[in-house]
Amino acid sequence: MDAEALDELAGQLQGEALGGRGLLQLAATTGLAAYAVWAAVLMPGFRRVPLHLQVPYVPSSAQQVANVMGLLRGRTGKTADLGSGDGRLVIEAYKQGLRPAVGYELNPWLLWLARYRARRAGYQGKVSFLKQDLWKANLSDCYNVIVFLAPSVKPPLAAKLLAELPDEARVVAGRFPFPSWTPSSTIGQGLEQAWAYDMKEVRRAARRGTAGCAL
Repeated sequence: MDAEALDELAGQLQGEALGGRGLLQLAATTGLAAYAVWAAVLMPGFRRVPLHLQVPYVPSSAQQVANVMGLLRGRTGKTADLGSGDGRLVIEAYKQGLRPAVGYELNPWLLWLARYRARRAGYQGKVSFLKQDLWKANLSDCYNVIVFLAPSVKPPLAAKLLAELPDEARVVAGRFPFPSWTPSSTIGQGLEQAWAYDMKEVRRAARRGTAGCAL
């Protein structure tokens, strides 16, 4: 499908949230079956990632977005969404003054959706969506990190964030917390819940734990 056809389809879906239902509508419009949605939209990003680190695409709800933004209110600096999907969190971060705002996503179709949403919202060229493996991204200059990833991914990701983020950084996790970290604050309940972790406090707790083990 060429760029003009994609833009025409996007125009047909203008004003709709492109979650799972929207993707199926997109497939129906082009005459593709549900399998094609998986093969073309979700699978490309999975092929490059080890099985135990794969995370399916599940769009964030409006309440989840609001909770994440609430935990980042008043902050500044570079903001990264790891596995940015359709880009809604990156766009909201930019609106809230968290700049530069960048999303890391391997799936080419989700990247297209994210860039389309940015263009439709008037933020083309102001937010960035990079086709890059989040495990290979250098996060040392990020002061706000958004993570909507599965529980199985959290332990190895925690090690990466501890190694790379500055002390002033804040990590906000949606849906599932980091199991070994104590949050600085939290908001919401159930799958709408979000947790904020300040890296200085996380490192301090890690040092105390190491000292206790040594004794």
